[in-house]
Amino acid sequence: MTEAGGEAQSRRAFGALVDALRGGELPSSSFHSMQQLVSVLGFPISSIREAVKRAEAQGLVEILPKRGIQVMSADLASTRNCMDMRATLDKEGARRLLARDQRRDWSDLRAAHEALLSRARAGIGAAEAIDAIDVDLSLHDALAEELDNPLLRRCYEENRTRIAIIQNTRPFLADRVASAMEEHLAIVSAIEAGDEAAAMQAIDLHFVQTLRWWGIHG
Repeated sequence: MTEAGGEAQSRRAFGALVDALRGGELPSSSFHSMQQLVSVLGFPISSIREAVKRAEAQGLVEILPKRGIQVMSADLASTRNCMDMRATLDKEGARRLLARDQRRDWSDLRAAHEALLSRARAGIGAAEAIDAIDVDLSLHDALAEELDNPLLRRCYEENRTRIAIIQNTRPFLADRVASAMEEHLAIVSAIEAGDEAAAMQAIDLHFVQTLRWWGIHG
């Protein structure tokens, strides 16, 4: 395999590793040997080694010499730090958006949130969890796009994976969907109104309420 081919394969291996972390195949705090990762991800060990080095640099895993890796912990401190980082990037994305003359059309995103809110109020089950997560992420992804900075966007994407690992340790809470959608819609409404102070307040409230639903206070 050429050097370029090896790099491309390592990138694909890293993508598969991230997908496995986000999807819960490699849960928080779990241990995996390199051979286990070869089996799970379907790439040769040389590519897996490069992928886990990159994942360690992003705080997703810890390499254990001669043993394999351990996936990041979803403890209280990690959870608070990751959610704080997301809220900080959300607020900066909102600020930059509101500072520009050209504004995003939020109608489709609002409609998706309102539809999910209606379903949640009527009763939503665990089978619809994927839809709820996708709609929830759509707002955070949109605000990250407004950062208009590849370095900040990369920070967001790395943190998005860390949050997914954390979320996989917690049961799906159907009761949380409605309140989360209400909080998101408050953020959207403030942005649509061009009210930066209200947008910052709404993002902070969403951050605090999410932690509270996860049993993290103060």
